[in-house]
Amino acid sequence: MRIRRKDEYGAFQFKLMLRVCGSAVLSVLSVMALYLLFWKRRMGNWIVWFLVNVLDMGSQDAYYFYCDHFRGNKDRFFIGAMLLVFAVLLWRIFRWTARYFGEINRGIESLLTDGGDPVSLSPEMLPFERKLNAVKRTLEARKEEAAQAERRKDELVLYLAHDIRTPLTSVIGYLSLLEEEPEAPPEQRAKRTRVALDKAYRLEAMINEFFEITRYNAQQIALSQEPVDLYYLLVQLIDELSPVFAAHGNSVALELDENLTVRGDAEKLARVFGNLLKNAAAYSDPGTVITVSGGASEGDAVLRFRNRGPDIPPEKLEAMFDKFCRLDQARSSGTGGTGLGLAIAREIVSLHGGAIRALSRDHTVTFVVRLPGAGSSGS
Repeated sequence: MRIRRKDEYGAFQFKLMLRVCGSAVLSVLSVMALYLLFWKRRMGNWIVWFLVNVLDMGSQDAYYFYCDHFRGNKDRFFIGAMLLVFAVLLWRIFRWTARYFGEINRGIESLLTDGGDPVSLSPEMLPFERKLNAVKRTLEARKEEAAQAERRKDELVLYLAHDIRTPLTSVIGYLSLLEEEPEAPPEQRAKRTRVALDKAYRLEAMINEFFEITRYNAQQIALSQEPVDLYYLLVQLIDELSPVFAAHGNSVALELDENLTVRGDAEKLARVFGNLLKNAAAYSDPGTVITVSGGASEGDAVLRFRNRGPDIPPEKLEAMFDKFCRLDQARSSGTGGTGLGLAIAREIVSLHGGAIRALSRDHTVTFVVRLPGAGSSGS
């Protein structure tokens, strides 16, 4: 691509140089023609003929008139002709240059407009046209990204307001009952206290999650680098989350290289895998198996979290990881979550130098996590 653009600039420079050189050659030829006409008397013969046949002067008088007024001042005529020719040359060069600058100026002005029409310049200005159109596309893309980010922030505020209000209303309601009925039976008071405390814990978790994604976005999270046994880490997580899987009738099949390790932050990676496992349990078909598989590939550790569940439209697969985008189908009033789990997972994986993506096909959803620096923990 760079060579092609260099060739395009070279073609423009060559054409401009060809025009300038052509004008210079034409000017030199014009000066030589005037020189021949004046110096070799060819022009003088025409002038004498004009004086004799048009102005009815005698041949001798016409010749002396030519010698006194024209031939005697041939140097002045010659210098004047040269100045005129070169003035025309400079004017032509200036006009070409001004036209090119005018086209570039119109192209820059079109960058400031909201119109979708591309910048169009003359054929020899193709490299400048390409660059201006690239800048125009970049500006339009950034403008759209800024507008989209603003919309997503507004949506996030609405979601948080809705989700925070639900547990907060419950906390206020149960505490109000405790205050209004101080003589209520101990069992009833204990139940209300427990429900209010559970809702308060949920509210705290939601707020902490929101601030956590903000910290990741501001890159204020430091990672500890140490060998992490991925197989052992996933065994622990699956055991800790077994009540979550059991509540939905799911089971987990771990098909992972037992010696697979990476260098990273074990606590942060556990957060990633925990979010993916909880997501798989929440949106998989009841009674199905969630499969965790993977191994080393080209120096990276590649893990796949696969569950049976409703297909996700292709246009929403990438949006699932966006900080300020929350899919309607992913909302769950029962859990009161903010929907930021996948966004946090992507930020953690990115901090480790890896990548995460989602696939959906044939009623199967797969999350693929790639982490660099895969190794073996031994035999």
